[in-house]
Amino acid sequence: MVQDILRRVRYLLTLKGRPPFRLAGLEMFERLTDVATCLDTLIPHHAEARLVQLRQGLGQALDAVRSDYTNLRHAADWLHDIASVLDPQGKPARAGEEVRKDLWAELDRMQDDSHDIPALQAFYTTIRNVSRRYDAGLFHPYDLPALPRTNNARESAFRDLTRRFLSTTGQKGWTRRLIQREGAWELIPQPNTYGETVAAFAQVDPEALRQEQQRVRNHRRRFRLHVRSAKQASAQLAQLAQRWVALPATSGP
Repeated sequence: MVQDILRRVRYLLTLKGRPPFRLAGLEMFERLTDVATCLDTLIPHHAEARLVQLRQGLGQALDAVRSDYTNLRHAADWLHDIASVLDPQGKPARAGEEVRKDLWAELDRMQDDSHDIPALQAFYTTIRNVSRRYDAGLFHPYDLPALPRTNNARESAFRDLTRRFLSTTGQKGWTRRLIQREGAWELIPQPNTYGETVAAFAQVDPEALRQEQQRVRNHRRRFRLHVRSAKQASAQLAQLAQRWVALPATSGP
């Protein structure tokens, strides 16, 4: 269980984002905070020395960037608010000029929010300048219902296609990740028919197969906390905490 937590932290330190809405630094801070909260539950019950040291290190690291996180979180929320203003889904039909007024009203609100906070003022200035550059061509689709909007979701569809194509033709780095997670045997060509599969398995020693299956299960266990979903990660940490508190309690490290 200690190794699972350490691997979880190591994984979170390698997160990559997808701007503008998926910002790895914010996600890393929030997920590491979840780990720290989990450690606050584990350590009083059984103060394992490595977990105590990890909690101290996380506390220092998170405290050092907490102010920056707060400002970045605020600016990221602004981007979601802008996306909500521009999104036509679930809203009455609006003309382009109406949407423009709503957007600039939202930007005026952001200006008020950033008052006397230099970091937020810098973020606001950048967001406003980008909005101004896009203003001339951003709102035409609202006046032409049959014209699809150009948005991050639509552009992501093309990127997703490219990623799927690369994953089937040799995405850079994919082979190494596949070997690390599944084992080199995953790269061996598989039988084409059920009969060939049965014939291949018939030649395998049952004990050797059992040992290999156990090895693969042990190997995959290293990656079980490598998840991006906050909900799934929270459930995993809760399950780990339940297992931890079932251990005999100690009064110190």
